Parts: sequence; structure tokens; C-alpha cells
Amino acid sequence: MPPAIPIATYRLQLSADFDFDAATSVVPYLKSLGITHLYASPFMRARKGSAHGYDVIDHAQFNPELGGEDGFERLSAALRQHDLGLILDFVPNHVGVHFADNPWWLDVLEWGPASPHAASFDIDWEQLPYRARGGVLLPIIGSSYGQALENGEIELRYDAAEGSFSAWYFEHRLPIAPERYGEILRMIVKETGAEDVAAGKEILALASRHQGPRRPSRKEAPAFKSELKAISGATDIIERGLEAYRAGADRPAPTLSLHHLLERQHYKLGHWRLASSDINYRRFFDVNTLAGLRVEDAGTFDAVHRLVKRLIAEDKLQGLRLDHIDGLRDPVQYFQRLRRLVRDAHGGPSQPFYVVIEKILGEHEKLTPFAGVHGTTGYEWMNVITQVLTDGRGLEPLDEIWRQISNQSPKLEPILREAKRRVLETLLTSEFTVLTRLLARIASGHYSTRDYSADSLRQALELYVLHFPVYRTYLTSSGPSDHDRELMSTTIERARADWFAADDGIFDFLRDTLTMDLIKPGSPPHSAPRVRRFALKVQQFTGPMMAKSLEDTTFYRYHRLLALNEVGGDPAARALPVDEFHGMMQARTREWPHGMTATATHDTKRGEDARARILALAEMPGEWTSAVARWKLLNAPHLTVDGNLRAPSATFEYMLYQALLGAWQPEDADFPVRMQGYALKAAREGKEETSWLNPHAAYETGIKTFIEKILDPALSGEFLDSLQTLAQRLSLMGALNSLSQITLKAMMPGVPDFYQGTELWDFSLVDPDNRRQVDFVARAGRLAALENPDWERLVDKWPSGHLKLAWTRHLLKMRTQLTDVFTNGEYQPLEVTGPQGDHFVAFARRRDREAAIVVVTRWFAPLTNGGRHWPDAKTFEATLDVGGYAVEGFADADATQLRLSDLLTHLPVAVLKASFAGAVKPARKHSRA
Repeated sequence: MPPAIPIATYRLQLSADFDFDAATSVVPYLKSLGITHLYASPFMRARKGSAHGYDVIDHAQFNPELGGEDGFERLSAALRQHDLGLILDFVPNHVGVHFADNPWWLDVLEWGPASPHAASFDIDWEQLPYRARGGVLLPIIGSSYGQALENGEIELRYDAAEGSFSAWYFEHRLPIAPERYGEILRMIVKETGAEDVAAGKEILALASRHQGPRRPSRKEAPAFKSELKAISGATDIIERGLEAYRAGADRPAPTLSLHHLLERQHYKLGHWRLASSDINYRRFFDVNTLAGLRVEDAGTFDAVHRLVKRLIAEDKLQGLRLDHIDGLRDPVQYFQRLRRLVRDAHGGPSQPFYVVIEKILGEHEKLTPFAGVHGTTGYEWMNVITQVLTDGRGLEPLDEIWRQISNQSPKLEPILREAKRRVLETLLTSEFTVLTRLLARIASGHYSTRDYSADSLRQALELYVLHFPVYRTYLTSSGPSDHDRELMSTTIERARADWFAADDGIFDFLRDTLTMDLIKPGSPPHSAPRVRRFALKVQQFTGPMMAKSLEDTTFYRYHRLLALNEVGGDPAARALPVDEFHGMMQARTREWPHGMTATATHDTKRGEDARARILALAEMPGEWTSAVARWKLLNAPHLTVDGNLRAPSATFEYMLYQALLGAWQPEDADFPVRMQGYALKAAREGKEETSWLNPHAAYETGIKTFIEKILDPALSGEFLDSLQTLAQRLSLMGALNSLSQITLKAMMPGVPDFYQGTELWDFSLVDPDNRRQVDFVARAGRLAALENPDWERLVDKWPSGHLKLAWTRHLLKMRTQLTDVFTNGEYQPLEVTGPQGDHFVAFARRRDREAAIVVVTRWFAPLTNGGRHWPDAKTFEATLDVGGYAVEGFADADATQLRLSDLLTHLPVAVLKASFAGAVKPARKHSRA
């Protein structure tokens, strides 16, 4: 049986090209590597061709493209055979919609609010403007609705196998409400002149039996459809009669008939751009094809988790990674229900179950405790590792370089604020409008607040959102915690300080609505359901708002040092002093010892080793400045300049040079194309010169051409020679940083997670680049050849990546041998003294007498002559104080001082078994960061 708390997890991205059977073939390799739990991307039924699985269309089925249930059973058997557990990346927050494959969504389109699945979607049915009846906006039309109609792109079709009518817009199925079947059938019979034909008479008789509002009803509809498809000759009449609805520019009557029919459905078709202003269903961020689920509804929760519960009961699932928990209306309630589900599936409370959550924490923000949750997926710890390895002395010069390049302050807040405004005005306008309308209805509900105009309330709420510093609060229906109340009050005061109009208590009203104090006993009576709905929906809005503004906009505008522009991170972050790192690790052993620690995920902006290379720029800011100045001159002829157009912009060009150094793989024939794909995404995400909503063709072509030319040896030989020289040095320092990075990940408190393929050097760019296929056969062969690693030889061949693979297995072997130490052990800082003492991070992990001593090196530029040679341990002028520990492998096991020149003979990292005998001298504080 695998351990309840994983020793190490390994993320696999499943797809039609890498299905359950492909994953099954990898299981023996993962076992040999030292992995205890396979961590799988979503494997419920997703949209056909999905490369990631997050567009689930049926939570109750295995994805047939992955091999269905039979394929899963083969994978499950292999995992059981090798004693590996399974963790599923589960998507409770949303499903894939539109097209013709989600049965719940199609039922909602057919029946509107009367559908039993309507409660599962967060739809504001009455929000559509200029419409007599409620409905859901479907922003799926590529042109205007009128053009699509007149071009004949929207067709009414009859499904003879179902006895049903649907409109179709290319691949999108739009079920027709059965209450409109009667009028359609009468029109069809009239169009074909079939009133006196037997089949025509039967069709008319069927329609006449179901006359009246809302008929046939949901109860009557199945029988109605069955009768219709059973009428002999009906299909031929219907197919001919559909000409009455065959729209076209030269067919005004049928066009009008189809339009009137569509206008009386439970949906409204519209141009895709309407999504930003008029959409009235909650989405996953701004993705129109992913609709939010209301798992706070008990029936929806049960239906969505049915297969998960079964797998837990069958002991085929040992953990869950829960996607985007900030999208849930009430996470506290959700995790209480999930805990009950796990208990019921196990038949009792005794068996453990591993649960981690995808959650991005703001600076100094603490994770809210949830029932049964072991921690996050590790974004925050990835950034902590980066920051402790950063040479803080280089950040101030990099600030100045960025100031000169961008002509703006290196402070992040103004850039984030502007990004938030852009997102509010474009991507999330619809969701914000829903909130402001609801707030205005609340205000108008009592005479004491009715004078707050809708426009003033919108402006006040906008300021609140702009100043809100984290992803969300966690109010429940009973109100906020003390921490959340303080956070909201502080944000209100910051918003009030930016308010230029008369206040008249509008911010007090907003605060009381957000905290739900407005409906406390003794307060003026306001609608309690509306206030609760508003307060809880604001929480679901601020998360996507921050994500789109920070991760998907600001990260692509602010380029001081790209190694810090990482999911869950702060691009303007400072370096982390060692003593602060130690303090955070000690706190983690008390609070969240079993959460994941990641250094790469499918969400990261670049591969972990690309990030480690870029990190080294902080150690050579002077050389970097000179290199950029030279490159800008050499590459100036390749810019596209036309009036005010400069492609790429100066700031984007600066970003590209960092990205090139991080991902540099001249031996990869696809590298120029990969860089062009990355640059296009980065430019559109930044939303400055171009964007996804409004692509600027000339600017995008200019970027593509620029990359093509600067990577062409015939055109840019001098630049490429200079780039290659610096890249080689950064590659060495990046490799050394990577060894320190994975050592910290594997040895510090938490469960190390390994993203697929990253056991060798990984220089991927942002998705979809980081979802490329991994050659596991080659990795398995390399691992087998490294059974007894020759570290000196591996160091000589370090560019191959075999060194990283061997060291990864060594770390995991140590975790396996000392499972209790790393799962439940203490964290104790160790002191390093000497002239180079600041270059090292050292600590002990201990459980009772068993222990491990860990040492990692940082700031390699002076130790490698600026990346020109592997560090020579003989020159390390530092001593490790291990008083209280007897370290294996040293002749004098009782020595309290170990010279790092003796300890780090081949690698700049070390993990040694030890035994604890007494007190440990506390580590001194490091002032330099």
C-alpha cells in the first residue's frame, strides 16, 4: 500500500496522445524513480480533442479518448502492482459548454429555468437587455447575428432518431424548446401542402393535442417526441418543410421566421465579443466555453462527485488535487461536504485521504484552514525557493535597468492597478455589471439607501475591487471571519481615499453589504437573500479579477527579472534572507507540513530550469546591462517601425532577451517556432500593443519577423555569437541553481511534486509548450544506467541532464529511507560560518534520533568565475556547525564542525544521514539578501 501522505508525486498530462495505457507503461519507471503517487490531470469525460482535460462535459464518466473505464482499470491494476497511489486533478468548479456534447447544458438550453440542471449553473436569467423573456446569452457567433442569419449559417434541423428540433450554428447545437414544436409542425405542414396527406394529418393532430402555454410540458415531451418519430412519412414532410425556416439574404420570409423562432428560446445568440459586456452565466475566468458550476447545490455536488466517490470506495483513488477552489461560492461548505463524502466512501472516518488545493496566496497571506485539506499545490513554496536563491544585491541594479527600459517606476502596484482597470473594462465587464445591478437593487430596497445611484455604486465597487489585495475572502452564509472583516475594512478605506465625489456614507453601505452586517438584527430591513448573494458572488469575482490582472496581464508587462514572474509569485519581490526562509520552514512544519512543493506545473510561465538560468542574471547585472545595450543596437535593423508602431516594443524586446536565455536550445529545430508562439501569447496577454480581443496584425507580424531574423545566423551572426556566449555561462549557473532548487524542494517540509519530464533539464515555455510529449522510454533507459552513479563523470557530462536525473532519484531514495523524518520531522536551521557562509543554506530534518543534514549552495557567479567552470569545492571557505548530530560518512562522527570543502566534493548540494544526540546551536541571522 502507498503511504497515506505521499513521499513524492509525479504529474502526468493525459490526452488522446497520452492515454491511460501510455500512463500504465510509465508506472514502473515512476516506481524506480522513487515516486509514491501518480498525480493525473483530469480524466473525466472532456471535450473531444482536449489537450488538458479541464473542459469536462460529464463528471460521471471516464474520458473515452483516454481509454474509458477499461483503460483506467488497467492503469489502476498497474499502480496497485507497484504500490503507487493515485491523485486526481479534479474540476468541481466548471464544465465545458456550447457545441453539442454536454447533456446538462443542452437540457438547460431546451428547458430554461425549468430544466432540473438549471440549478447547477450560475445563470442570471433576467439579465438580458431588450428581451421580453429571460434567457442565457450564447456568444458563439463569429460575425454579427444578423450576418450569420442572412448567410444561412444558422440552420433549423430535425433529428429523426430523437423526434427533436435543434438549430445549429456550425458545430453548436441549440435545442428548440418543445413548447414551440407545435408552431413549427404547423408551419411545416403548411409549407409542404401536406394537410390532406395521412402523415400530415397525424402531425397536425399531434400538435393540436398539445396546444396551450408551455406544452408539451417536460413530462409530456418524451411521449410527444416518440409519437412524432413514429409517424410514417413524417420525416420526409419535415425535411421538406424546413425550407420555411431556411434563412438567407434572398429569403426574407424564412429568415424572419427563423429569427422569431430563435428569439422565443431560452437563449439568445450573439457575437462572441458580447461576452465581455452582456454574458449572464458565470464562467471560468473569461473563457466562454467553460461555465461555472453551483456545487453549493447539494444535488449538483452529489452528481459531480459520483464517480470520485466510487473510486474512493474501491480504493482506486488516494487523493484529490482540487482545481480553482477560489471559484467556489462557499469553499468552507464544499470541503465539509467533501470530507463527509470521503468518510461515507470509506465506510468510516478511520482511513486517511490526501487533499490539496490549487490556491494562490498573496504576499503575507496565510492559507485558510479547510476541513480535510493538507495544503496547497505549492505555488507559494516554488516562489520561496526562487527568492532564497536570488542574489538580492543584483535586484537594485535590475530595478534601474527596468526603469530606463520602461520609463516607469519599478513599483508593481501602479502597473497592477492599470491592468485591473483594463480587465474590468474588457474581459470581465459582464460579471461586474451583474454585481453592480444587484448592489443597486439592494440599495433601492430601503428608503435609507435608495439615493445611492447605480452609477455611484458602480464607481465605489470598482475602487474596492481595484484596491483588493488578494484573490478572495472566505465568507460563509453566517458572515466573515475576523481576518476577512479586517481585510475588507482596510480595502474600503483605501477605496474611500481615492474617492473624489461626496461620500454620504456610500462606502459604509458597501462595507456593510460586503460583510453582510447590513442584514444583522437591528439594521434597517434589506433583502437578506440579495445581500448574501452579492457578498458571496463578489468573492467569486475577485479571484478571476486578480488572476486575469496579475498572472495574465501584469506578468506580461513587468519584466524586471522574469524568474520572479511566476504563478503565485510577485514580479517585484525582494530576495529572501536565509533566516526568514528558516522561519517560514519552521512555521510550515507546524501548520502545513504535508502540502505540495512544486518547482514546475502545467500553470508555470516557464520550465523550472529556464527560470533557474534567468535567476542568475541577478548575479551579473552589469554584464547583463552591457549585453542588452549591444543587442539592441545589433537588432535595431530587424525592428518593424512604421509611424508610432514599433514591433516589438522596447519593453517587450527586453523581455524577449530574458526569455531567449532561459529557454535557449539551439539544437532544437523547433526553437524559433516555439519562441514565436510564446511571444504571440505573451504580447496578447499583456494587452498593450495587441490582445486576444483585438489582435493587432501588424504588431504581431513584426514580433514574428523580429524573432525569425534575430535567430537567423545569416542575418544575425554577431548577435547569436554574443547570445550563445552568455547563454553558455548562464546554462552552467542555471544548472547549479537547479540542483539547489530540487534539493530544497525534496528536503524541505512538504511533499515534493515533479512535473512530467522535469527530472531532466526542462527549458519549456508557458503552455501549451510545457505540454509537449515526454520521451519516457529514453528516461527509463537512462535511469537504469544510473543505478550506481559516478558523480564525477556525471558532472563532466552535466549538459545531458543525467546528473539531474541521478540526483533526483538520490533525493527520493533518501526520502523513502527516512520517510518519517521527512513526513513528520522537525526542521532545524544549521549555521554556516566563514567568508563564504552567505552562499549556503543548511538545515536538519529530524524525527526522534533519525535525521538528515541538508546543504545547498547559492549565488554561483563568484564560485564559477561567472559561469565559466564548475565550482571547485576546495575553494569553499565555509564551515557547517552540526553540533548535536553525528553525520554518517565522516571519520570523526562526533565532529561539530564540517568544512564544506570536504562535504561538497563533487556537487554543490549534499544530503547526509545523521543521528541526533543533543542540542543544536541556533543559526545566526543573515542580514544580506
